[in-house]
Formats: sequence, C-alpha cells, structure tokens
Amino acid sequence: MRFYRLSFISSCLLTLVMLVLVIIFDALNEKYDHNSFFKLGFIISVIVMFIVNYVVLELLFSYYAKKQVRNISKILPEEIVYDNQENITLKELGERFSDFNQQKVTEMEVMKKMESYRKEYIGNVSHELKTPLFSIQGYVETLSEGGVENLNIRDKYLERIGISVERLIAIVNDLDMINRLEAGEIDVTVSKFDVNILVKEIFDLLDLEAEKNNTVLQLQTLHSQIFVEADKQKISQVFINLISNAIHYANRQEAKVVVKTSVLRNKVLIEVIDNGMGIKKELLPRIFERFYRVETSRSRRQGGSGLGLAIVKHILEAHNENITVESVYLEGTKFSFMLEKSK
Repeated sequence: MRFYRLSFISSCLLTLVMLVLVIIFDALNEKYDHNSFFKLGFIISVIVMFIVNYVVLELLFSYYAKKQVRNISKILPEEIVYDNQENITLKELGERFSDFNQQKVTEMEVMKKMESYRKEYIGNVSHELKTPLFSIQGYVETLSEGGVENLNIRDKYLERIGISVERLIAIVNDLDMINRLEAGEIDVTVSKFDVNILVKEIFDLLDLEAEKNNTVLQLQTLHSQIFVEADKQKISQVFINLISNAIHYANRQEAKVVVKTSVLRNKVLIEVIDNGMGIKKELLPRIFERFYRVETSRSRRQGGSGLGLAIVKHILEAHNENITVESVYLEGTKFSFMLEKSK
C-alpha cells in the first residue's frame, strides 16, 4: 500500500520547514564563512533531509493505512474482504464497499417489488375466485331454501351454477398453465400445420360468441395455404385468447375482428385487428401483466380469468417470438406476432 503523492507533499513541506529553520539559524550565527564547500554541504543536507522525510513518512502512512484496513475488515462482510487483507488498499476497499452496498440496495428493491407483486397476485387470485364462489353459494342457498321446488328457478339456477363452475375451472386451468409456462415446465411440441386453416377452426369455435356480440370474423390473406412450424395446440390458445378478447371489446354496432396472415421471407406475420374501444396509450405497457384488465368492471362481468394476454405472451416467448400491440383509443387495436415459416 503506497502513498507516494501524500508522502512527497509532506516531505516537501517538512524539508521546507527544516530548511527555513537552518537558514534562520545560519543568519543569526554570522561567524560561519559561506564558502563553496559550505554551500555544497548545505545542498546535500537538504537532499538527505528530503529523502529521510519521504521514507519515514511513507512507512508511517503505510503502517497506519494497513492498520485501519485490518480494523475495518474485521467488521465488514466476507463478500467485501475475500482475499489477503495486506493486498487491499483503502481505495479498493471503498470501491468494494460501494459495489456491495449498491448490490444490497438493488436486492432490497427487487425484494420489495416481489413482495408487492406477491400481495397483488394473491389479492387478484382471491378476487377472481371469490366472484364465482359467492355466486354458487347464493344459488345453492336459494335452492336449499325451497327454490328447488320451482322448476323454472331450479333449472335457471342450476345453469348459472354450471356457468360459475366453468369459470372456476377456467381460472384454475389458466393459473396452472401460466405457472408452468413461467417455470419452463411445458415443452413446445413443434409440428407443421396450415395457419390459415387453424384460424378458420378458431373462427368456427368462437362463432356463437361472435354472433352474440354482433361481431364479424374475417380472415385476410394472399395465400391459400401458409404452413408454419410451431406448437399447434398452444398457438390455438393464442388465437382463442386474442380473438375472444377482441370480440368482448368490440363495443360498436359494426364490430369486426380481422386476422391477417402474410409471408415475410422465412417468417409468417400474423395480425389480429379489431375496431373496438381501443386501449389508452398509458395502459399499453401493462396489458400483458397477470390479471390486468383495461376495463375492470366490464371484463369481470363477462367472465374470464384476466390471464389471457399473459398466457399469450409466455407461449410466444416459448417459441422465441414476441408479441406487439398498437392501439388508438375508441378506434381499435392490433396485436402482431410472427411464427417460423415451414421450409
């Protein structure tokens, strides 16, 4: 551990003080003859004084610094002092402590965010499960209190109980899927299939839902067949979630959901476009979060787990693809993603 600059400055100052004292003493003692031999001796004395001061101060500073490093190292974590204490300078120790402190601050911030996320996640799960459970409880109580005798009430309430049970199952299945996706426990089984045919199959599946919401479903493509290589079952889930969301948010008389497919070299671009209510710009960064809803009251009233877009994002990431969203509030929304084109 060296203190060259500090020792040099201190030696200069100390030598200067000693030099001034010698000159004053010499001036008071006039009997000495200032010949050339005296001047040479004087210069040599000054040089010797400087060297001695420099060496002594360097040793003192180094000893003091090493002692302080040893004392500080005793109270610091092993993550900072992980090698021979004799080789650590105060500057290095300070830098290590600064890095260590920043690391701990970052870890604390991550822990706070995770704790906040955990509380929000538990609250959302509780809320999602509470709604259908309370509905089932209310219907069962009504039936047990004599409503079962009235066939109209019985059939009506049993149907509603069935709907609530289906919603509970959907929530549990979505929770299980997203947890497994995030943990990397679901394998992607790649196969070759025609994406246009798959879109038409999803349209048939959601036809009654679209009709109920007065929404037209349309496929736009320049190719009669476009083969991709992906996990067909999981991509089906992507289409179901995106198209179903678009149908639910088609808040106008001439509602339309268009799926466009086009070939871009070795990729296939897929766009799901609707002319619904759109999404405000400030809300776009959050729409792929778990349980996040653009319009909470309306989407809860229509059912769903609030996990659809989060599942879509994770499925596409499992295919090494990303999904993007563009939206103009009160005009419509477009989701875009790519799949690997079959060779």
